[in-house]
Amino acid sequence: MEQGRPHGTGVRPGIAVPAQATSSARGEHTHDESEYDYGRAARPARRVPQRYSVRGQVLDALRKALVSGELVPGEVYSGPALGERFGVSATPVREAMQQLALEGAVEVVPNRGFRVTSRTPRDVAELAEVRALLEVPALLRMARTVPAGRWCELRPLAETAAVVAAGGDRAAYAEADRAFHRALFALGGNQQLVLVADELHRRAQWAAPCAANLVADAAEHLALLDALAARDLAAVEALAARHCGVCL
Repeated sequence: MEQGRPHGTGVRPGIAVPAQATSSARGEHTHDESEYDYGRAARPARRVPQRYSVRGQVLDALRKALVSGELVPGEVYSGPALGERFGVSATPVREAMQQLALEGAVEVVPNRGFRVTSRTPRDVAELAEVRALLEVPALLRMARTVPAGRWCELRPLAETAAVVAAGGDRAAYAEADRAFHRALFALGGNQQLVLVADELHRRAQWAAPCAANLVADAAEHLALLDALAARDLAAVEALAARHCGVCL
């Protein structure tokens, strides 16, 4: 088991993967962690969150690390090592990793931990195709049925995503991007569509474009809203497909 700075038994609110923590958490290597700041701010005087809450925080942090590239495809990460980085026991880390395994983001490596799944070009293309099969017809239907004025309600979310994209933070952009898409499909009134599309979108983000392409990706949100408001079905179809990663 890795040796690291002891963190005690408390759980820090707002768990996040430190910028370099995951690289030192790989395998069973020992590193000098004195250079890292693991959020040693004074803890609020409140009860320690229940385990399910800790698991949720760890799961969110791991998902962000997957999108940002801090968890590297092909690398194996152990529960105890990551637990030390988060200041929690290995149990919520393993529970979160099991959820990621169900989602296809990692795979179990017996007696070692979890390996981050490497996405092949075919995997990326298949995800894009499935998203397009679901999202393009849904958006075309919504273009015909949703009042044109409703689309302007989403412009603040699209503009926020554009600002975040300009900063180049992939993890932050992933959150802003998915917030826009959830609101977009929510206008259609089908909650199951929102849930399924969001899960597919999350999986696609593990193979997200590099930071240089985030601005172009965010710009498509605004263009899509313009096309939807104008009920320009040809433009909606082309933009929605391209945004999913499919060329018509």
